[in-house]
Amino acid sequence: MQRIINIGIIAHVDHGKTTLVDHLLRQSGAFRANEPVVECIMDSNELERERGITIFSKNAAISYKGVKINIVDTPGHADFGSEVERILKTVDSVLLLVDAAEGPMPQTKFVLKKSLELGLRPIVVINKIDRKDQRAHHVVNLVFELFMELGATDEQLDFPILYAIARQGIAKRSLEEEGKDLGPLFETILAHVPSYTDKTDLPLQIQITSLDYDDYMGRIGIGRIYQGKVKRQTPVVVCKRDGRIGPAKINRLFVFEGLKRKEVEEAPCGDIVAIAGIEGITIGETICLPEAPRPLPPLKIGEPTLTMNFLVNDSPFAGKEGRFVTNRQLKERLEREVQTNIGLRVESLGGVEGYKVSGRGELHLSILLETMRREGYEVQVSRPEVITREINGVIMEPIEQLVVTVPDPYARTVIEKLGLRKGEMQGMRSEHGVTVLEYLIPTRGLLGYYTEFMMDTKGEGLLDHSFSHYEPFKGKLVRRPNGVLISGETGITVAYALWNLQERGVLFLGPGVPVYEGMIIGQNSREQDMTVNPCKEKRLTNMRSSTADEAIRLIPPRTLTLEQALEFIEQDELVEVTPKSIRLRKKYLTEQERRRNR
Repeated sequence: MQRIINIGIIAHVDHGKTTLVDHLLRQSGAFRANEPVVECIMDSNELERERGITIFSKNAAISYKGVKINIVDTPGHADFGSEVERILKTVDSVLLLVDAAEGPMPQTKFVLKKSLELGLRPIVVINKIDRKDQRAHHVVNLVFELFMELGATDEQLDFPILYAIARQGIAKRSLEEEGKDLGPLFETILAHVPSYTDKTDLPLQIQITSLDYDDYMGRIGIGRIYQGKVKRQTPVVVCKRDGRIGPAKINRLFVFEGLKRKEVEEAPCGDIVAIAGIEGITIGETICLPEAPRPLPPLKIGEPTLTMNFLVNDSPFAGKEGRFVTNRQLKERLEREVQTNIGLRVESLGGVEGYKVSGRGELHLSILLETMRREGYEVQVSRPEVITREINGVIMEPIEQLVVTVPDPYARTVIEKLGLRKGEMQGMRSEHGVTVLEYLIPTRGLLGYYTEFMMDTKGEGLLDHSFSHYEPFKGKLVRRPNGVLISGETGITVAYALWNLQERGVLFLGPGVPVYEGMIIGQNSREQDMTVNPCKEKRLTNMRSSTADEAIRLIPPRTLTLEQALEFIEQDELVEVTPKSIRLRKKYLTEQERRRNR
């Protein structure tokens, strides 16, 4: 039987996982000689390409010296930790990539901890050794200290180390070697990763860890064969997460070959397969034989830390830009999302047309919103709020481990701002004109801070964080210091009106934009909210003016992205998300309603 190795690629965001997988595929012959190769080909999703990050885990397979190596590329951002957690159960080992300059970061600690808990023996790859500020030897020491801190066994501490330049497709066993290709990495994988125990003679067990969808085949379940072997057209049963057992049949069976799926009649124990034909299959369910229905332990996923209300759009412009606007359509879409996005929780609000959606962070929820608006949905969302717990009568809130990298001149400002947000400094170092700050800070202390941070550091700072633990509630935080400019009229914005208003604050829109009463059009320069008329036109008379009209010069408006809008709003405000627009509004549109509910 052919030897099969399953290996996951894990790291902090932007440490080079996807780039390394690209070169593993190239050098293993997954592409034809004359076939054009796209950079970051594993990031096939439109949002992934736009943002330059991996959002969904993906499978590929290569062959090296007769050994099949299934590769799983995982997200590096902390908000998509649930993708990483469930994938780690399907692999025999992991490649832990660490930046040669940055060293271990918050997400590095998270993914390594999960790997060690499952008993995996990682291979450490120190990447980007071509950086001028690389400190590879020191980073190796930091990685070893991290292993020790996380309680690694003696066997796990004996990890192999390679040094790589992923974008050039080079790996070597020491910094002094002259690297040519990824040969040393391939050889290390074959030598270090143990073969999966042959359990072919045992009853079939396949646990679904991810889902895909095809217009012709319907839902496709992807998972590993833990026991037995699977054949096409085999009658099976599905052990549901709620304990129920239902009959099913495997209509089509696929294994991975390169970036593609190859249809086969049967697949051996230990391989990762894609199965079509089982209606309603979801993540975490186990496929077994009818005579031996033995489900595997359910997947354990970390709990959400942030929640938002997804409400039916009831603004005056509702239904003008989207195709899906009703509560029923919103419910169906969120229920469909929960089946594949197991880090998400959806609850009914009761009496209100909308749902309470909980996730792992702002990015986790904003990616869902962005996907929905591109599909044609209209929805209104409230400000993200942290999920607290009560333990022994004490209110506990989530705490983030935060690492800030800023040029030295901006460090003082950042320290002051994080102090106001209840951040507690854990460490600080400065070298080569760059200061690295380590903090423990409440999750709610980071809400709305990213945009302010980028302005304070002139866009040169880096902010990385991941969930750490729960601590007693830290008390009230300083909220947005400025009020907003609220439209008191419904109509089209006029340049003359905006010209007069721009002295009072920062505008979010330009002339010729439809607005409605209660819509937020800008940020006030003072603390209180101000109701204004952005549709007011210049009065005309039949008398010729003795002086020339003053030229109207408008300052370009500050256009908010979806993430910036979610950071900006307060408790009494909403973000209206449609396929064409992102609008900010007050929950109560008229001045009279706002006074009554203030």
